[in-house]
Amino acid sequence: MPEPESTASAPTARGVAALLGPAEVRVLAERFGIRPTKQLGQNFVHDANTVRRIVTAAGVGPGDTVLEVGPGLGSLTLALLDVVRSVVAVEIDPVLADALPGTVADRAPGLAERLHVVRADALRVSAGELPAAPTALVANLPYNVAVPVLLHLLAELPGLTTALVMVQAEVADRLAAPPGNRVYGVPSVKAGFFGTVRRAGAVGTQVFWPVPRVESGLVRVDRYAEPPWATDAAHRARVFPVIDAAFAQRRKTLRAALAGWAGSAAEAERRLRAAGIDPAARGETLDTAAYVRLAEQG
Repeated sequence: MPEPESTASAPTARGVAALLGPAEVRVLAERFGIRPTKQLGQNFVHDANTVRRIVTAAGVGPGDTVLEVGPGLGSLTLALLDVVRSVVAVEIDPVLADALPGTVADRAPGLAERLHVVRADALRVSAGELPAAPTALVANLPYNVAVPVLLHLLAELPGLTTALVMVQAEVADRLAAPPGNRVYGVPSVKAGFFGTVRRAGAVGTQVFWPVPRVESGLVRVDRYAEPPWATDAAHRARVFPVIDAAFAQRRKTLRAALAGWAGSAAEAERRLRAAGIDPAARGETLDTAAYVRLAEQG
């Protein structure tokens, strides 16, 4: 079968990134001895139009410092460098972390100073490890840890005003689901703790190498400009256990599901009524605000 026609940008004027296509991605992978692994969730985007669409959906511009998680071979990184002030790329794979600056220097020589690579695990990276405070998260997240990474970064980096992430389509549906939807659950409620969440598009399998077995989706989170509740660690430690308990046994009423959290079913009922919630309701019917009210009854 012939190699797909490259959609990469040809090398252009200094200061403009030459984006990667299928052929370039394979050449770079071979050069660095990269064999994509399931363990790290590595599927590299090789379609220039897709990365341009992601950047557009993110709404980032010259005033933004963008955090990119898992930059891989640099497909999205190059597209971001074209339009933002700087990119802080967090990469756990040491080979990829070491290779990325060279790729950017080759394909966007006038933009190389905008890139900062941090070798770290995005599940554990702290604000203090980053060279600059990011204003936006734009990333093709590893699918096996997408939700924990997103929630960790929203919690750890309060300066993030927006997040545009590519995740498995089913995960995108869960994150953006409203109360009452059949896939509404813990990810939906916890993402809604930080801001408004919506689907921002779909991405097919053929723009990746290797081709994944699942479709992908884009999700956008816009942090509340004026948070309706505190989002600090202490408040999260009160609210998130209530959410976890409510969904641990989805078929039970909240009175029964929250008995362990409250100490007894009777105490769960008292707290539910104090928060204006029907004790016979189920967890999937409550929005994030209701869970916050309930946690404050503890």
